[in-house]
Amino acid sequence: MTCWRICRHFADAALLVGVMWAAAEAQDVSEDLLRQPTRDSWPTYHGDYSGRHHSAQTQITPANVSRLGLAWAFQTNTAQSIKSTPIVVNGVIYVSTPDNVWAIDARSGRQLWRYSYPPNAGFKIGHRGVAALGGLVYVTTPDAHLVALDARTGTVRWNVGIADSSRGYWSTNAPLIIRNHLIAGVSGDFDNLPGILKSFDPATGAVQWTFYSTQPGGTTSQGATGGQMWMTGTYDPELNLLYVGTGNPTPVLNGAVRPGDNKWTGSILALNPDTGTLAWGFQAVPHDTHDWDATEVPVLVDGTFRGEARKLLLQASRNGYFIVLDRVTGKNLLTVPFATVNWARDTDADGRPIPNPDKEPARDGRLVSPDESGGTNYRSPAFDPASGLLIVSAHDAYGLYFFKPEHGAVGWAGADYTVYGRGVLRGIDYRTGAVRWAHDLHGGAGAAGVLTTASGLTFTGDSAQSALALRSSDGTTLWHSGIGRVNNSPITYELDGRQYVLFGGGSGLYAFVLP
Repeated sequence: MTCWRICRHFADAALLVGVMWAAAEAQDVSEDLLRQPTRDSWPTYHGDYSGRHHSAQTQITPANVSRLGLAWAFQTNTAQSIKSTPIVVNGVIYVSTPDNVWAIDARSGRQLWRYSYPPNAGFKIGHRGVAALGGLVYVTTPDAHLVALDARTGTVRWNVGIADSSRGYWSTNAPLIIRNHLIAGVSGDFDNLPGILKSFDPATGAVQWTFYSTQPGGTTSQGATGGQMWMTGTYDPELNLLYVGTGNPTPVLNGAVRPGDNKWTGSILALNPDTGTLAWGFQAVPHDTHDWDATEVPVLVDGTFRGEARKLLLQASRNGYFIVLDRVTGKNLLTVPFATVNWARDTDADGRPIPNPDKEPARDGRLVSPDESGGTNYRSPAFDPASGLLIVSAHDAYGLYFFKPEHGAVGWAGADYTVYGRGVLRGIDYRTGAVRWAHDLHGGAGAAGVLTTASGLTFTGDSAQSALALRSSDGTTLWHSGIGRVNNSPITYELDGRQYVLFGGGSGLYAFVLP
């Protein structure tokens, strides 16, 4: 080996060690950072506890966003597209797909380490992301485990079960950390299983509490099970309340065997994060028979509503309704459609939609809107404080719902087929529910979440495989880049005086900066 090659070899090795050492020093994530993220971080799934998916960054503006260019790209080389929202702490990005976590240098896109979970039979439908605290990174797995990784090396520190995957449970959500509570839920709505949310000790993985949205056997929910909590919740430190949405009841389409409202499925719940006890609940979808969840992000906003300063919770729900609650009490303040809706006749005195019996699944089929994928779904909305808009990836769609008794009293007991669908980004005024603007996503339901910034920009993706930047006040397109289908929620962070915007496109990550 020549001297040049030897010197180059040791220089590369030294650079790698330097990068790894910098990463090692940067892994300690504090509770303070989770409460008040810094400009160089995106330390939790929603960016902060509020679920607003909003950043104070202002370097990239409506005037200069057209100059955005690619800083780096990272390819996972996996069959699964990236659906997770990356987190960023002290210059390191952590991103996941089912059974995988990567640590990546946020300046260069260089891989620091990769963790691969052992082969398993879990349901690999997608993955939302990871959480971090201290020197650990936490990830849920398709077979419903929770794994703690050493943030410096990606080695396993502990591995515990959340629920029994042999019964049909799986997990895709990004855990939420509230002080010394590591909170994670599961999915499993095909198998008539009770909804489970658990809190674990972040240091050891020991279970601290378990909350059931429905009880085994459906004893408190009129025969229904389900109500899985498969999306990451939000948190109000002042009220010390955790807000989480719950999934559909089971059996899924056969409502006759579970009469009544089926609490607490299709609901928004407020829990005490120290004990897991229920403070209040609001049911967005009473007696659901169309496979809709209310797991969509409960967005926390402090604002003026009808002349009164209030602590609010906003949800664009899968059933097509925009809901505003007082998050202190759970009292409903507003329920109005934001997408095409024909399944409900009206709303009751408590703001809950009243199902139309003519839209129940039947042997000869019923044309229902929204379709099974909903007026929106898991993709994160974003709140723009300047305009007062909740910006949502919406879906106007119709589906044919059939009920087939020969499929049995439990399980799906029917079928649904989408016959029309159109994706559209909508800016919803939180004070009235009025749609102030709409942006066509050029196809069916969008897969991208939304990010807003204090400079007046909205970042998302469309169905034409482009990353987008829009003006938040009116939805005008200001920039786009073809990177593949955006299936995750974009984020932003600032390092060395440069603001990065990070998208997942297909199975790759793409970081954009100004020249």
